[in-house]
Amino acid sequence: MARETHWWWIRHAPVTEHARIYGQRDVDSDVTNAEVFRALAAELPANAVWLTSNLTRTVQTADAIITAIDERHRPRQKPFAVPEFAEQHLGDWQGLDREEFYRTRRKAPFWFGPADERAPGGESFNDLIARVRPAIERITREYAGRDIVAVTHGGTIKAMLSSALELSPDRALAFSIDNCSITRADHFRADDSDYWRIGTVNHRPWAARSGD
Repeated sequence: MARETHWWWIRHAPVTEHARIYGQRDVDSDVTNAEVFRALAAELPANAVWLTSNLTRTVQTADAIITAIDERHRPRQKPFAVPEFAEQHLGDWQGLDREEFYRTRRKAPFWFGPADERAPGGESFNDLIARVRPAIERITREYAGRDIVAVTHGGTIKAMLSSALELSPDRALAFSIDNCSITRADHFRADDSDYWRIGTVNHRPWAARSGD
């Protein structure tokens, strides 16, 4: 019989410095929209394992969601940080004006560059996948059969989808991952086989409530 582990991936709330490329810069999230966090809280499983990256914006977002959960169903333990789930390090591009960057040197339609292009002093998207995949495998083994809520980053979630679906990195970059959206990925292990099922990508529960 297959053993199922359910991952609930959430991209952090919008940052307060969106006009500039942030990558691994440790910027704050805007967590003032209580309706968004109530909608997220209503969708998430009770008694899940919660984790974040090591960047403040994911911790702030996780705290805002947990605060919106009924006290009887809040996680028993605080979320723990997984440094491997940090956003792609964009090196010298971090801090640059986003619109100016896209206007003058953008080489890929959905990301800062092609998957194999390494930012000066930073990482490529391929590097991000190589960093994220072993951490997912490790945590899936450690918490097999559990629900796992992972509050991370758009690039991290795209990297997960590339790994789980065995997509080429450039194809995975075409996914849209909005702030505070949920992406469900279920891991199955039966006998000596592992496989993934993607339940939903970029689900925005607050939009369904508002009719957006």
